Formats: sequence, structure tokens, C-alpha cells
Amino acid sequence: MTLVIGLISGTSVDGIDAALVEISGTDLDLEVKLLAGQTFAYPTELREKILAVCAGEAISMAELAQLDDAIAISFAQAAQNIQTGNQPAILIGSHGQTVYHRPPKKAGENTLGYTLQLGRGALIAHLTKITTVSNFRVADIAIGGHGAPLVPRVDAYLLSHPEEGRCIQNLGGIGNVAYIPPRRDRWLEKMRGWDTGPANSLLDLAVAHLTNGEKTYDENGKWAATGNPCQPLVEQWLEQEYFHLPPPKSTGRELFGVDYLHQCLKDAEPYQLSPADLLATLTELTAASIVHSYQTFLPQMPQRVFLCGGGSRNLYLKHRLQTLLSTIPVLTTDEVGLNADFKEAIAFAVLAYWRQLNIPGNLPSATGAPYEVLLGEIHQPMKS
Repeated sequence: MTLVIGLISGTSVDGIDAALVEISGTDLDLEVKLLAGQTFAYPTELREKILAVCAGEAISMAELAQLDDAIAISFAQAAQNIQTGNQPAILIGSHGQTVYHRPPKKAGENTLGYTLQLGRGALIAHLTKITTVSNFRVADIAIGGHGAPLVPRVDAYLLSHPEEGRCIQNLGGIGNVAYIPPRRDRWLEKMRGWDTGPANSLLDLAVAHLTNGEKTYDENGKWAATGNPCQPLVEQWLEQEYFHLPPPKSTGRELFGVDYLHQCLKDAEPYQLSPADLLATLTELTAASIVHSYQTFLPQMPQRVFLCGGGSRNLYLKHRLQTLLSTIPVLTTDEVGLNADFKEAIAFAVLAYWRQLNIPGNLPSATGAPYEVLLGEIHQPMKS
């Protein structure tokens, strides 16, 4: 068994998810045991700065360096805190904080994608005295992939089933799916994965707008559940080009961010929606876009859908997904033994573990890369 810490803060910027896990095996014999999981909030000023940069605020190189350091310090503190009362880890896998993501251009345009995750691994390794793997996405992007989603390969080995096709739907700031066919001949090659579109980040932006910043999210979807979705608006929003692009594809706040919310608010004006109706309609967009992507791009519909990420606790969103998927059960990964709140952090612990063993971490059928590559840069702590 190897003790590894996984760290990630998603596009919602709602805190650093830290998972301390025991890992053994390599692929089909891969086993993980969650020893501790906790979300550590950013200091308010730091979170506001991150959100501003994600929204396009211009900063100097000196400010960028300072922000990079501040995020790394917060990640290092999370790593140190998650070990309290447990045996010390020997490895950290840190996704960092995405502040910019540009997907690669369409075939033939010869333009690589670009992604930037702040919270440099070298500083985390220095502060924690633990070998740290970071910057996972750039290797896949360097060979023409999207660098996202990176979790499907981990999902394949932890959540596949011999006879059952499954969708593992992450509901973070942005939604992403891993389609895992039954574990048979060449099943890994038949897997699919992509970013489905907006999830928590758009809903959080709407809540902050509607409450003048007094609230940052709709707990359990309770507010949205009191409203009624405006179906004509949902249908209008589903015409957005991204929803019709074939996978592999990835997206982020650059598309589904503040400007997108403002356009949604403008589109909603003729309907004179109440705040609850608006939230219900934006929630419906998330649910409808997920189901639309399954029906449009999957080779066949799954037999079960398993939710993870913060949005898996949004009971109204889960209800709407279940309604739209009809007879296909919508569950959470908790129900198959993998903690839904910390699955992404667990995945980056696994990716770091694989990097140490020189095992590729990307899944070309999900990222669009032409072949498998090692993911992550290894940073060794300085010897005292």
C-alpha cells in the first residue's frame, strides 16, 4: 500500500478538496481506500482574486507570481492538515487551480490547446517535504489532446462492470462524463469522455447575482426546487454551438462564465421569471445538456448513471436528471464504494501514483490525444 494525497480545486473555486488514500495495484487490480477527505476553504480575499482572474481581470506578472504562490501555500496547508491523526503520505498529486483553459482548435488548424493551473508543485513539495506531482494536463495538450477530462482512465479501473455499461457523471463547476462500456474485449478503447457543459459554476454565479453576493450556492438545490423551469429558454440555450460539437471536447468558465450568465439573464427578461424560476431553468439546462449529450454522442445509453462532485448533492438537479433519463437509474458513486465528494481528489492521487510507476494516465478516446502519455511533473523536496 502507498499513502498518497490528492488535491484539487475545481472551476467552482469553492475550496480545496483533499483526499488521503491508500493505493495498491496498477490497473484492473487497482484498489484505493479513502482514509480521510476534507474540503478546505480558500481565504476570502484569495478566492475573490482567483474568480476575478478566471473572469478575465488583467494582472501583472508580479501579481500572477504572487497568486501562484498563494494558491500553492493553500494547497500545501491542505496536504498537511489532511494528514493530522494519520500516517504521513509519501506522495502528493496536486491538480492545482485552473484559471484558464483553451481547447485545441479543430482538426487542420494546427493550434494546440492551452491550460493554466496555478499552485506550483515545486513549492508544495518544498513546504510539505513530500514528493509532489503536478501540472497533469500539459503533456496531453502538448500532443494535441484537450488535457481534459483526465479522470476517465481512473474511473475505468475503479468503476467498470463486467456486464453493465455505465456513465460516471462528474458535477463540478463544469460537468464531465466518462462512459464505461461493459468490461469485455477492447472495452478500454471503446470508452468515451468529454465535458458536458455547465454545472455548479453557472448556478453559483446565478445565486451570487440574485442575492447580491450574500449567498454563493443553492444548498441541495432547495431554492431551484421551488421554481418552475422555462422550457422555451432551455431549448433556446441548448442551441449553443458547444452542445452540438462532437467529442472529444472540453470547456470552462471561458465559455460558461460571467458573460454567459449575463446573456442568459438577458434572454430571460421577456419571460419575467422569478429568481426561483431562473435557478430552476439554469438547473434544467445542466440536466438537459447532459442527457442531450448522452443521446447524441454515446454509442448506446448506459444502464446506470453514477454522479459525483459537489453537484451530486444537489437533490433537485439529481431529480431532474432522473426524470429526463426515465428508467435509467441515477445514483451516486457512494453506492458503489467510491466517495462522491472526493472522487476527483482521489483520481489525482491515483494519477500521481501512476506517474511514479511510469504508467500513462490519459485516455486518448476521452482527451482526443493520439496516444497515451505519462501525466504530471515530479517535484522532489529539497534535502535538509
